Amino acid sequence: MQNTPDYKRIYSDMITIKYPEKREICDQLLSKANLSTLDIIEISQILFNKSSKENSEFNQKHRSYSKSTIVKILEYQKKNKLNNSQLARHFKLSRNTVTKWKNKFLL
Repeated sequence: MQNTPDYKRIYSDMITIKYPEKREICDQLLSKANLSTLDIIEISQILFNKSSKENSEFNQKHRSYSKSTIVKILEYQKKNKLNNSQLARHFKLSRNTVTKWKNKFLL
């Protein structure tokens, strides 16, 4: 029994029905065997890049991250030599969240 939504199918159907012009851009991500949380976020940004500020804020408040995704985000920070503020801006997170993650997962 699967507890997570089938994002691959959801986004494929959405692209076919509502955004066929964005198929080429998203095909590389959708061709992966398993979509990570970062892949899902990237596809969402591609499809809904013109969402309202209010909508974006609401969605950001209700976003959750798995341990593996948090580790990937922190690896991205190291790889690109970003400080906490830069990383937070890039992934639209709070600086406090980044600090808490670093304390929890890098010690």
